[in-house]
Amino acid sequence: MHYFIYSTADSWFTSGSKYAGVSSSNAQQNFGQDEILEVKKEFIDNSLQYQSRAVVNFKGTDLTNLSSSIADGTITNPTFKLRLYEAQGVSAMSTDYKLAALAVSESWDEGIGKFGDSPATTIGCSWLNRSNTSTTDGSGETEWGTAGGSVYAESGSTQTFSYESPDVNMDISDMVKGWFSGSLETNAGLLLRFSGSQETDSTTTGKLK
Repeated sequence: MHYFIYSTADSWFTSGSKYAGVSSSNAQQNFGQDEILEVKKEFIDNSLQYQSRAVVNFKGTDLTNLSSSIADGTITNPTFKLRLYEAQGVSAMSTDYKLAALAVSESWDEGIGKFGDSPATTIGCSWLNRSNTSTTDGSGETEWGTAGGSVYAESGSTQTFSYESPDVNMDISDMVKGWFSGSLETNAGLLLRFSGSQETDSTTTGKLK
């Protein structure tokens, strides 16, 4: 039997500028209302400028009901898969790469921004902030414990791609079971990024949408 749970919140954020050749950072910009999540690396003259990550949350009644069904024995020995579908082509992708999903350890606010906003929208989560309620003086900013999203380091799942469809079909069973058991104290969803050194090297290229 298959049981589908859809995300209750999602966003993506970047450590740098969205404009080629511009050195100023967009690390406080929010893209929470974009229809497309982006996990990418931006290069200028073959030099990495910045990377982007996505966060997805599944908190809600559906997840709670599923946890109860597992606890009472209605569902036994489940596996959990993260499914995401590439939307705009991958002509800039390396033929071999690896994605990682990590359990987020701090709550975050989806936000109200879009990539094309001008001026940039900062309300919500960003590379630097897990939430921000202020557009002016910075008084509403709540920073991540670690810029780019705080995660449980031991919670990771990965999927390796080699000359294949970029659609994500990743086993995240250990992560979900950690939420249900309480071994991961906070269920704040997951963060998707290029794995390990691939996120910052100049060899792996990619713009996943």
